[in-house]
Amino acid sequence: MHDTQTFHSSSVEGELMKYKEGVQRLSQSMPELVSAYNHFTELCFSEGEIPEKYKQLMGLAISICAQDAYCMIYHTKGCLDQGCTEQEIMEAIGVAAAIGGGAAVSRGVTFVQNCLDQFQQHQH
Repeated sequence: MHDTQTFHSSSVEGELMKYKEGVQRLSQSMPELVSAYNHFTELCFSEGEIPEKYKQLMGLAISICAQDAYCMIYHTKGCLDQGCTEQEIMEAIGVAAAIGGGAAVSRGVTFVQNCLDQFQQHQH
């Protein structure tokens, strides 16, 4: 778990790159493990009875409750890449708040909104 407060002053895309670099480093030591994990998560988030868009929204809500900053970045971007609206993302924050209480609200209204703002800024 990474403290979301440290991300507020840095670029979420920069933090996403740090994560990818870390995964590459792990892959050098344990390529089969990383390959299996990547395949597993791709299957989990692939289109099925539940569309990818909704799986990304679920991933975002769960990552908020889990206090996982890297996953919040990843799934905020995943939501946008799958065509989620800002309102849909806000509703996912609401679901996380219903489960995770005040801590989920504070992460949703600060950290996730910061991610959303930065990613949307780069799209325009």
